[in-house]
Amino acid sequence: MNTPSHDSPVDATAAAVALAPVAAPVRWLGRLVDWTVIAMGTVLITLVFANVVIHAFGKDLAWMTELGELLMVWVTFLGGAAAAQRGAHMSINEFLDKLDEPRRRWADAAVQSICLVVLAVVCFYGARIVAGGRDNLLTTLEWPMSWQYLPLPLGCGLMFAFIAWDLLQILRGVPRAQRYPQD
Repeated sequence: MNTPSHDSPVDATAAAVALAPVAAPVRWLGRLVDWTVIAMGTVLITLVFANVVIHAFGKDLAWMTELGELLMVWVTFLGGAAAAQRGAHMSINEFLDKLDEPRRRWADAAVQSICLVVLAVVCFYGARIVAGGRDNLLTTLEWPMSWQYLPLPLGCGLMFAFIAWDLLQILRGVPRAQRYPQD
């Protein structure tokens, strides 16, 4: 008896269709991350521009600098999640590109599995850092320091969700070209 291979386009399409009901929440979450990064980035650009203008007149608003730093941390970790949802995080593919499709799929699955382990560890310790910063305050904004630390476990948790979704698709036989279509 022949078992179907997950390497044929027909099987990959069937796997993608089987995952379609789950894909909608993942896409929705990805859009939410994208728009959050865009909104925070817009505020950050505005703050930096305003701060430069204020400095040109010899003035300084410390809260503006601190809020800009806070937003930079948020944009960095949420931007990492936005990259993870697109499979655009940094990778060195010279070895992987030389593998045939079945081996490439298993290598991709191994890499994503390692990423999930690392992200789980970072989320765990990041949550502990957030809890530890609860009683400290930012210097000028006087907000809990946890707000500055929160993007670490939140961004890594979002990356975990996107990479786990990708791993599920890899294991179902969906090729990279279908997982991350080029627009």
